[in-house]
Amino acid sequence: MNNLLLLAFKLNGRDVSVKVKPNTMLADLIRDGLGLKGTKVGCREGECGACTVIVNGAPMNSCLLPAMKVQGCSVTTIEGLSANGSLHPIQQAFIDEGAVQCGYCTPAMILTAKAFLDQNPNPDEYQVQQALSGVLCRCTGYRKIVQAVLRASRITRRKG
Repeated sequence: MNNLLLLAFKLNGRDVSVKVKPNTMLADLIRDGLGLKGTKVGCREGECGACTVIVNGAPMNSCLLPAMKVQGCSVTTIEGLSANGSLHPIQQAFIDEGAVQCGYCTPAMILTAKAFLDQNPNPDEYQVQQALSGVLCRCTGYRKIVQAVLRASRITRRKG
């Protein structure tokens, strides 16, 4: 019995069509089915946020999201942020501010920051802290991460 469903969506700007089991979670499809390992899986309960991807402009916990829910949607993973061999300004700001330690939460932090800055290009420190509150980091103490997001907001405002 073939219980696979056809799923079609945009992943990092490219059309994807793949057959998946109905109970496949998006994080598993991204990592195991499509080979993009930047999306991390931590708790599988939606508590740590390490699995965050952007779906139609909003950060989502991909470990809790059935893959079939992204039918026709646009999904962005960390692999989709850089362009033409250049890092996205948020990625560069994380490097410049020393906001990367173990790196496990970094893709989720960057994607959460991207979705947030797309909606609020000129945030204050408190707003950044609130926006990032769904992604846990055990290494940095968040200070450098918040500074990186504020730096990225200044850079992207100048470019825009």
